[in-house]
Amino acid sequence: MENTLFFFTLGLAVSFLGWLLLGFIFFFLGKRFFRTGVQRIFDLIVRRLMEDKYSENLMELWSAVRRTSVQNILEIALRAEEGKLIGRPLGSPKPYNNFDNLMFIPAQLVRLPVESDVPIDSAVTLGPRAEKPMHLSIPLLIGGMGYGVALSEEAKVALAKAANECGTATNSGEGPFLVEERKAAGKFIWQISRYDYGRNPQGIAEADMIEVQMGQGSRLGAHTLSPQEIKGKAQKLMKVSPVASLKGYANLPGISSPSDWPRYVQELRNEVGGKPIGIKIMGGGRLEADLAVAIEAGFDVICIGGAQGGTAASSPTITDDFGMPSIYNLVRAQRYLMEQGVRGEVSLIASGGYDTPGKCLKAIALGADAVNLGTVPLFALVHRQIGKVMPWEPLTQLVYYNSKYKEQLNVDLAAQSVVNVIQSFMLEMEEGVRALGKKSIHDLGPNDLVALDDWTAEITGVPRAW
Repeated sequence: MENTLFFFTLGLAVSFLGWLLLGFIFFFLGKRFFRTGVQRIFDLIVRRLMEDKYSENLMELWSAVRRTSVQNILEIALRAEEGKLIGRPLGSPKPYNNFDNLMFIPAQLVRLPVESDVPIDSAVTLGPRAEKPMHLSIPLLIGGMGYGVALSEEAKVALAKAANECGTATNSGEGPFLVEERKAAGKFIWQISRYDYGRNPQGIAEADMIEVQMGQGSRLGAHTLSPQEIKGKAQKLMKVSPVASLKGYANLPGISSPSDWPRYVQELRNEVGGKPIGIKIMGGGRLEADLAVAIEAGFDVICIGGAQGGTAASSPTITDDFGMPSIYNLVRAQRYLMEQGVRGEVSLIASGGYDTPGKCLKAIALGADAVNLGTVPLFALVHRQIGKVMPWEPLTQLVYYNSKYKEQLNVDLAAQSVVNVIQSFMLEMEEGVRALGKKSIHDLGPNDLVALDDWTAEITGVPRAW
């Protein structure tokens, strides 16, 4: 028995050593052949690049990419695939002139900074001349992102929950009225879109503020969605046929000239019961003319979308080549409202590209009463959940309505993530207010800023740093 056990153990040891030796042999041979193989492939690629004529050379693509961009080449391919209007999500990648060359003036000796335990007044009132103005705890709003035309029910409910906890408002966007969103929200803005369901009586009745949508930073004009994009619950709420496209009109029903706007607003005012009525537009080169019409019509709130704004889908031409950067819109709108003597009556909401607390604080210093956040809460929604779709799908597939992954979004976790990011924004903004030696966001102004270059100084009217 002992001899048998000995020989069995010896056999296992020899077998193990044999396999180990064989492994070492394969490792070193494999390493040698692997290095040789890689070297030969590398040599072949380099020789092809160095010897092929330019018209046959893969470097031609590199030259084309440097001349245009990978994104442009991709969009050419998408256009070539079906010959249809393509919809680019999330806005323009163009680097517009922005707030980066504005710097706050720290309070130190002439003006003393405020201690960290001093509370900051961050409350804001939108539509002060309305019978029932909307009061918010903070000046940051969750911008319009429509159910069905953009976001899923899960995403909209999460945004509504977050807005409620933060003491701010969420915006319905261009989608149909979603009961679940309204129940989860505190303050709620109903957006009258240019779809047939836009003037929804239930949406108007249950909202705290009405926003008439004529354009935004990265989209305006007529828009059509195919039946494949709006199947299911959203389609039923929109009351459209399963085989019919959803058409968004270029104008609101009843508006055929600028002179129609006062009548439209008055009719709407009779319907909304004293709630503020706002207008949302894409800021452009004739901004003052548009503002003149809005003031004459009697809008209580004006929201201006900058070219940096995002959307679920818009043609690259509208996204890249229409409108103006946000800083132009804000400065020009503030100046014009002041000149017309209505700045204390009409609220101003800045929208488009406000993705840091510093930009939001600068917007308020330059005149904005509140700032719309879109991309920030959208990306916050998927925080700690991106592994559910990436790397095979973009993270927005967790929140888009027509995505097969939308039900995987954890609503409570998404809502908490949005709450966290908004609270973090506000903490930084309040810290900034204290560092300016002030106790209220309403005390901020252009005199709290300096410009680092001539262009920023000229456009904003703030002093040059030098």
